[in-house]
Amino acid sequence: MAEPVLASGFAALDAELPGGGWPLKAVTELLTPQAGVLEWRLLAPALRQWWAGAAPAAPAPGLRRSRPAARMPVALRSLLLINPPHTPHLPGLQGLGLPASALLWVAAGTPAEALWAAEQAIKSQVAVLAWLPEARPEQVRRLQVAALGSDAPSFLVRPERSGTQSSAAPLRLVVKPGDGWQLAVHLLKRRGPAHDGWLALPAAPGAVEPLLTAARRQAQPQPALPATLPSPERLHALARPVLHA
Repeated sequence: MAEPVLASGFAALDAELPGGGWPLKAVTELLTPQAGVLEWRLLAPALRQWWAGAAPAAPAPGLRRSRPAARMPVALRSLLLINPPHTPHLPGLQGLGLPASALLWVAAGTPAEALWAAEQAIKSQVAVLAWLPEARPEQVRRLQVAALGSDAPSFLVRPERSGTQSSAAPLRLVVKPGDGWQLAVHLLKRRGPAHDGWLALPAAPGAVEPLLTAARRQAQPQPALPATLPSPERLHALARPVLHA
């Protein structure tokens, strides 16, 4: 029986995700070369649907429909940010369509506190976006067990090098900068057949897209840039923490 999912907002990605979207009863790992740079552009379309109270996506053709996920009142839907690498920027997040009233920020003092906050939030069926660079395989397994009882999305952002470790997360993606404003995404692990190659996802932030010419929307070969150069996400990332773990 297929589990409920949340459409990612990218047709090419949904076509490769089991069930046709982000799983709601599982932990999803996003592995990136630089935390805080790409995850907002990848997740913003799905999170907008989550806060709008959109129903979970229908299972992909050929899959049996599962029991619908419980529809949480929109006023109670929230996203808990755990140890974001950059201070969240409220206007930037609003520009991505993410309402300020739905955002909570936990500034945990230690990796153990961050893990505890993530586990408790998942058990409370709150949507979670946690940056856990030091999480060990057994700790990810604990979060995955907790997520089995949740109807909210749970995302863990970890370094790209973590891809060499085993993980209980049923869905793991590598996310890198693509050409122009695209994201390059590879499904490192998923239920079903292995994913070959990379997806090129158009992911210009909403505030930037109207300013782009047709030529700039196209993928263009560009010279490699130092990893330390500022990225658009540095402007898109609450103004102060609302809770300290």
